[in-house]
Amino acid sequence: MRKLLLLGTILLLGCTGGKRYVQISGYAQGGTYTVKLNMEGVGVPVEQVRDSIEALLLQIDTTLSGYNRNSLLSRFNAGESIPATPLFLAMYSLSYKYWERSGGKVDCAAASLYDAWGFGFKNSSFPSEEQLAVLLEQGGMDRLPASLPVTPDGLVDPAPLGYPRLNYNAIAQGYSCDLVAAYLYRIGVKDMLVDIGEIWCDGLNPSGKPWSVGVDRPVDQAPDQAPRELEGIWDSQGLAAGVVTSGNYRKFYIRDGRKYAHTIDPVSGYPVQHNLLSATVVSSQSAAEADAVATWCMVVGLEEAKALILSQKALEGYLIYSAEDGSMQEWASPGFALKE
Repeated sequence: MRKLLLLGTILLLGCTGGKRYVQISGYAQGGTYTVKLNMEGVGVPVEQVRDSIEALLLQIDTTLSGYNRNSLLSRFNAGESIPATPLFLAMYSLSYKYWERSGGKVDCAAASLYDAWGFGFKNSSFPSEEQLAVLLEQGGMDRLPASLPVTPDGLVDPAPLGYPRLNYNAIAQGYSCDLVAAYLYRIGVKDMLVDIGEIWCDGLNPSGKPWSVGVDRPVDQAPDQAPRELEGIWDSQGLAAGVVTSGNYRKFYIRDGRKYAHTIDPVSGYPVQHNLLSATVVSSQSAAEADAVATWCMVVGLEEAKALILSQKALEGYLIYSAEDGSMQEWASPGFALKE
């Protein structure tokens, strides 16, 4: 998550049969956000909807962004006591939940490991085995309580917790989608697509068809390199779902002829080395869940990722991997709706 934010633009997408679709776009979390929604039955002016979305994204940025040096997260990571806001406490509790569910494979208290490898909030130092051993000993959710303790004056003090450092990048964008979607549901929106790097969608698009989301072909390239190639297109079938793709093809570097990608196994401390190239996860529960599970899949690799997706009724998945002959192969769970 990076810093925000310019005033979002509003674009009319079309009016048919009493339905008025608009698009609200702007800058958030180091990139752009786009919200497409049907204003039918919504009693709030579209300008107010835009302002409310941007206010919510600004709150997320000033609370949870590790790239905003003045955010509550950055101040907490620097060892400062911070106000125990509901958003900060909720994000921590959600992160702890996914750490427990994943058996430590999704660990938002492993921020120092990401920093050490150059995929966090600091430049890489390419850690030695000895440095990694120290970081593994000092970090991790296993050292922390399920809920952050709050002082009588309403603060969270990192000192009694051993000054942990947190990084919510594995969940925060999905969670941001959920918060924006929750606001839209409250004001009566039924058809929506919220795209903040990750996606939440529900209902129909302006053409009266289910929303569809392209899945990138996992070819190594820089994040700003375009155009992207699509490997497939997922069809929402009009259902509400979070959709997230995680992969090792856009954030990586090469050192001494070896690729080091941004997916770190918080148990071993090393970037993963396996043949799973990308994991697209669909969750009927939340975009935060899709976000966390996609990261989880990329940590554990192909076979465990398949088993994980098949074990949960709320999940569907699409995995792209490298076969032994070097070809790119794919696996989709039975309910993952790919367009022909």
